[in-house]
Amino acid sequence: MRYKKMSHDGIEKAKLEDLPRILQIYASARKFMKQSGNPKQWGDSFPPESLLVKDIEKGQLYVIKDDTGIHGVFAFIIGKEPTYEKIEQGAWISDTEYGTLHRVAGDGTIHGIFDKIVDFCGRKIEHLRVDTHEQNRIMQHLISRNGFQKCGIIHVLDGTPRIAYERLKE
Repeated sequence: MRYKKMSHDGIEKAKLEDLPRILQIYASARKFMKQSGNPKQWGDSFPPESLLVKDIEKGQLYVIKDDTGIHGVFAFIIGKEPTYEKIEQGAWISDTEYGTLHRVAGDGTIHGIFDKIVDFCGRKIEHLRVDTHEQNRIMQHLISRNGFQKCGIIHVLDGTPRIAYERLKE
């Protein structure tokens, strides 16, 4: 497969009319996660459409697009993340206001999507947090490559553990 490189960040807030394409991207991402040894993180149905609609309505779901269409999606929320209140096997680096990256997915046709997301979010707030499943080796690599430090373990709403990361701009 040949990857395209995006020339600009191409990131904008998602709209309800983007939902069919967003759902396709998440379906593709779930399939890829299963094929790459991470079948449990999103299972067969995460994120649910109802959550994505809420994210769009709150203005916290973003799409990554170029002249051929939407190729990625993610949620970005500035403020306290309830599942980050308790961290085990470590500690957060800072308790200043932060932004959290959630539900990052790409369609596999554009290289460097996570790098673009981190750059975009880092321009909005310098303190970022993200988490991922222990089986999601690809995301762990991307997170570390983008300057995040492993801080410990948090538990998401269904009680399952996630590796938690944080990045502070110096």
